[in-house]
Amino acid sequence: MNKSELIENIAEEADLAKAEAGRALDAALRAIADTLRNGEPVSLVGFGTFQVRHRAPRSGHNPATGEAIQIAASTTVAFKPGKALKDSVN
Repeated sequence: MNKSELIENIAEEADLAKAEAGRALDAALRAIADTLRNGEPVSLVGFGTFQVRHRAPRSGHNPATGEAIQIAASTTVAFKPGKALKDSVN
């Protein structure tokens, strides 16, 4: 499912126009991104939790040459699915 299909599904389920559903989805995604940018987790009970994780610097290898390289520290977003989501998939 891509974003436009998700918007169509939201519009149908919530009895909204596609434009309204699109704006609602964009607002929700923006709110999640803003919260994560502030370093705070986003918990959606029954669905899951998004949180910011920090990766320490580490050494690695270039697969093409085998040369050792240093991988810089980074920040990433992790998602941990909730029990209800896991149960619905299984």
